[in-house]
Amino acid sequence: MFAGFQGLIEDPILLLAIVSTVVGAFLIVAIFNLLISRLEKRGDLKKGKLVHMRRFFQIIIYAAAGFIILSMLDVNITGLVAGLGVGALVIGFGLKDIIENWVSGVLIMSGKTYAIGDVIRVGDLTGTVTDIALRTTKLKTYDRNEIIIPNSVLMREKIINLTGGKQEAVASLTFVIDYTVDAEKAKSIIENILKNHKSVIFSAKKKREIRFIFRNREWTNEIEALFWVNDPPNEEFIKSNIAELIHKEFKRKNILPPVPALMRKEYMTGQKMDS
Repeated sequence: MFAGFQGLIEDPILLLAIVSTVVGAFLIVAIFNLLISRLEKRGDLKKGKLVHMRRFFQIIIYAAAGFIILSMLDVNITGLVAGLGVGALVIGFGLKDIIENWVSGVLIMSGKTYAIGDVIRVGDLTGTVTDIALRTTKLKTYDRNEIIIPNSVLMREKIINLTGGKQEAVASLTFVIDYTVDAEKAKSIIENILKNHKSVIFSAKKKREIRFIFRNREWTNEIEALFWVNDPPNEEFIKSNIAELIHKEFKRKNILPPVPALMRKEYMTGQKMDS
């Protein structure tokens, strides 16, 4: 190692190579920062992402430059790392998850999987993205809980982005009705309420239409309605209000929920059958 430093003093070419490596590292970082600044001005990246991306990239470039310089100085990097022994192994395992999360964070930020403000579904969790950092992503659920998810977990999970834009999201409601009820009549009621609801977007031109999925069961029929809402963070509250309106209209129009056959006549007439 000391021989390498001695060679540095005696060999001006080696000194020039090291200086060039340092200058090159600074130039690469400067070019990267310029690129990030342009992306920021274009609106492709948000400020929250920039700080973390710059920091991560600088660490990688400067670390690479450091290893190159040590190699020029004839420092046995492999022996140096091996000499750390068990300590290096422990540190390596400790840093594994951190590095994995950082890499995942950079991939998420550089891609367009989701952005701050989007409503996403990860497994059983659904919420609004409030922050994207290098190591974690924060979601706020509909019950106002904040969930912090490691980015490495997100990269392994199936992510469904429910947001069709900054202020749009796909929502769904499922209604279970008795098998004797006219399904078309039920769908007509659902569609009419959805089209006239202030929080539902309906535009055939923009392909924001109401669609239905019909499922026939043994004693019931299921009707799932898919529609667009204009306030993704409050989707659950909107769905709750719509469901209440539809159930009231169902009751008014005698759209029965699933009921046992012996009780069907009683339910429809509101009179008790003779025992």
